[in-house]
Amino acid sequence: MKALIATLLLCLIGTGCAKKNIETEKAAQSIDELRQQLLKELKDSHTPGLSVAIVHRDGPEWIAGLGLADVASGRAATADTLFRIGSVSKAFTSLAILQLVNQGKLSLDDPVRRLAPEVWFENRWEASDPVRVVHLLEHTTGWDDMHLREYAKQAPDTMGLREQLDYDHHSRVSRWRPGTRMAYCNSGPPVAAYIVERITGQRFEDYVGKNLFLPIGMKTATYFEPSAESTTTLYHDDGKTPFPYWHILLRPAGAINASANDMANYLLFYLHRGRMNDTEVVPAASIDRMENPASTWAAKEGLKAGYGLGNFWLSMDGFVYHGHDGGVNGGLTEMQYMPEEGVGYFYSINSGSGDAVEKIGARIRAYITRKLQKPPVPPVMPLAANAREYAGWYEPDSPRVELLRFFFRLAGLAHFDFQDGKLVGASLGGRDELLPVVGAQFRRIPKKETLEPIATVALITPNQEGRFIQDAMEGTMKRIPSWLAIGEIAVVAYVLLAMASILIYGLFWVPGGLWKRWRRPTERAIRIWPLIAVLSLIGFVVVLQLAGNRDALALLGNLTGWSVALFLATVIFAIASVASAVTLWRTPKADVRRRVRGYSMAVTLALLIAAAYLAYWGVIGLRTWA
Repeated sequence: MKALIATLLLCLIGTGCAKKNIETEKAAQSIDELRQQLLKELKDSHTPGLSVAIVHRDGPEWIAGLGLADVASGRAATADTLFRIGSVSKAFTSLAILQLVNQGKLSLDDPVRRLAPEVWFENRWEASDPVRVVHLLEHTTGWDDMHLREYAKQAPDTMGLREQLDYDHHSRVSRWRPGTRMAYCNSGPPVAAYIVERITGQRFEDYVGKNLFLPIGMKTATYFEPSAESTTTLYHDDGKTPFPYWHILLRPAGAINASANDMANYLLFYLHRGRMNDTEVVPAASIDRMENPASTWAAKEGLKAGYGLGNFWLSMDGFVYHGHDGGVNGGLTEMQYMPEEGVGYFYSINSGSGDAVEKIGARIRAYITRKLQKPPVPPVMPLAANAREYAGWYEPDSPRVELLRFFFRLAGLAHFDFQDGKLVGASLGGRDELLPVVGAQFRRIPKKETLEPIATVALITPNQEGRFIQDAMEGTMKRIPSWLAIGEIAVVAYVLLAMASILIYGLFWVPGGLWKRWRRPTERAIRIWPLIAVLSLIGFVVVLQLAGNRDALALLGNLTGWSVALFLATVIFAIASVASAVTLWRTPKADVRRRVRGYSMAVTLALLIAAAYLAYWGVIGLRTWA
């Protein structure tokens, strides 16, 4: 979560869903060699410690702790040290629900309103398209992700799930028809967990402990804060500054602490297709269902890749994995397995270093796949008959965080066309080329990495809402008129150039105002307001970045000087933009040189456009603590 606006929320979120491929050196050929590689990655990234497990269908190959669990005391990480596994926790809600489904106590298609009418959510399509249990688990409710206020809440372990859900429900509003688009939402699984409580009459954590942790063999796993001696301390990216223990508000979303020994058994549970020690915890069919998404448009049209029930497909290094990743303040985790190959891995670090977690994952994957044959790549097929009807401009249509829609709907604009039998997409992120494989499904042509062995993108059949392109993990794109896309690009370019020119112009006229012969009091007034407006936006970005480098959750999710500074920065920007227009309008033409007035009119118009746009999307007067 460390880039500009994304810093605001991605540093708060318990998952990233997809990892990019990392080019690595030669794969380790032994566990000892892999151990040395991982220790080097820890040292290079200033990451104190690591919990790791590599498991095959016939048993564990390696279970270990490396480095330090606690820097201050020098306590070593071991295979029994508890690490925070973040959103990997979500699968246990899905497993609990599937156990109840197999007992005939509910269905994945049951409306949530019928099962838990006291839980607040809003869905204006409820009569025709109700929010169903499956939508909670596959992130297809259409709800916004949890708000900063929810992330910032330190919920005591005694706080019940119903009280947690009632703390702040404003994010649980369907922004589109449930069961159409996937947008990761941390409040969906906790609502499903509450349904488990209503049906079983047990506290959710107790149910999971008895019916999942115990039979799987996760002897030390817990949703609650462990003793200091049994768990790791979590650190900032520097590997020295500790985070306080995060008592997350909605525990089923990402609160579990687990050891490498616990997670090794958890991997075996998947590789044995729901069985442990000759005991069936869930039927193999339930594991199959977890691994296969069913509720998005693309899934309904046959795309296998995507987010299932707390478990997603992931194409990395030419192999297909299932599993989940997770993150909390100061801790990152990845758990993946390949059922066909009978192998899986888990690792968790006690720092927030994204670079470390990606490089460690690449090292482990290189080792476990060193002797495996990559699955065949789907053959290229002719384009679907109506494929070319999808050419045109698209904007992101399923943002995870509604607050950031204003940014990503512009930054994510893309143009798709068909060239030489390929689907070609161009955006600020670069150029993508995709090959047709089955019907209206496509697989990417990576620039450097091994070819994707699965289709990950689908053209969605036209419906009353328009035409769409859905990516299994990256979201949904909606086609928009060309004139609108080109117009937005032109206006954004105009606004950005105007703001940049204000700063450059200020470098000359501000120092120049110190010389008497350069002083023009009337012109100074119409120059100062645009400069204040741009400086306020810069201040907004600086506050975000500084808060992200400390503890964005606590600093921005509560009423603090930092969150107030963000609020004031947006308000000052709006006031300065309007003041610029008013000052320019009230200043007599004779008192201002023509070129100065012309320039001021151009930049003021740009500021007013930006202020109106940000006000429309709720950024002006932003109160991150509310």
